[in-house]
Amino acid sequence: MIASTLAALLARRHVHYGWVVIAVTFLTMLVTAAAVGAPGVLIVPLEKEFGWETEQIATAFSIRLLLFGLMGPFAAAFMNYFGVRRVVCVALMLITAGLFASLAMTSIWQLILLWGVVVGFGTGLTAVVLGATVATRWFTERRGLVLGMLTASSATGQLVFMPLMASLSDHYGWRTAIMLICAMLLVAVAAVFLLMRDRPSDVGLPAYGDKTVATTPPVTGGLLSLITMPLLVLKEASRSSTFWVLFATFYVCGASTNGLIGTHFVALCGDYGLAAVGAASVLAMMGFFDFFGTIGSGWLSDRLDNRWLLFWYYGLRGLSLLYLPYSDFSFYGLSLFAMFYGLDWIATVPPTVKLATDRFGREKAGLVFGWIFAGHQLGAASAAYGGGFARTEYATYLPAFLVAGILCLIAALLVLTLSKHRKSDAIPQPAPAS
Repeated sequence: MIASTLAALLARRHVHYGWVVIAVTFLTMLVTAAAVGAPGVLIVPLEKEFGWETEQIATAFSIRLLLFGLMGPFAAAFMNYFGVRRVVCVALMLITAGLFASLAMTSIWQLILLWGVVVGFGTGLTAVVLGATVATRWFTERRGLVLGMLTASSATGQLVFMPLMASLSDHYGWRTAIMLICAMLLVAVAAVFLLMRDRPSDVGLPAYGDKTVATTPPVTGGLLSLITMPLLVLKEASRSSTFWVLFATFYVCGASTNGLIGTHFVALCGDYGLAAVGAASVLAMMGFFDFFGTIGSGWLSDRLDNRWLLFWYYGLRGLSLLYLPYSDFSFYGLSLFAMFYGLDWIATVPPTVKLATDRFGREKAGLVFGWIFAGHQLGAASAAYGGGFARTEYATYLPAFLVAGILCLIAALLVLTLSKHRKSDAIPQPAPAS
């Protein structure tokens, strides 16, 4: 097989095959995030072509973001049962089918079904949980750095491709932009099918940093366990105040990033006379700074108290959002916002994953973080709809941005209520369903 041959070839050159898996995962999360974020630049074209209101379009986007998060815990269970490669291939094909079918849509219910439900389910199977699962399985050393890289790919995919999507939409129509995303998704499918493997033992290697090849754990329980396992983990984790603090702060994270900025920033700038391509370029600038900010966050999460990292991340993000209405939306003002906000776009993920792993155990970290990430996307869905509602009812986005900034400051204080690591927080292995 290609993977086994390449793994042996790289091993002779002292390169671990885990880095190939990380590269494929990076690509997958990059194009999936582009599929999640690109509709943010298509609000205005859809309004012009179909006459839909912002609140109606935002409803489809909020459903997509909500399903994107709610599928996280079950995606981890699916990966444990069916294998990472199979789940990711199915997810990418589902996203592609939803986007491709939308080229012929004419009614708002079709937008909700395709971009909301179908794309929401597909992207949910390749959410940040994918990065956490791959990093945990393939890396013992440098796990925080690897997780930072994968997390950066998610945010970068949402932001960097937006100028290209906006330009294609302006010159050739929004359908051309969607077709480009579909082509990128098919490239990712081929890479996953050929190169992705579920565990290091599949190519006869130990995890990076380990000395011995770990045996593949047996798959226990039937298909019913795919539903019961995440629910049992939620039941156990919900007894800990740590879980609810991480859930609440990640709710704020989602509300203040892809729910608000990722969905409505281009339309907000349009209200102040900035063209879609220019506004999307500001988002791309955020993506550039986020790439380094999130990787740096992963590096710092291996070395510093993750509670204080989150305090500074949420605090600085809140101040950035409160500053935005006073930026006068000039090139200088928006550039300053993009730099500070971009460094912090999704830097909260590595410290949050590290805290979840420390408190609840390595084996269940993926499932617990899946539920925490569901809180992230619940916040994103709320902000996506809330922003659309504010613009429709009050003809301005600014109340939504001010609320998001205040929530970030509250989250910064809330995370300090976490105590230092206590082993007693680790949750036991739930009994498999028969």
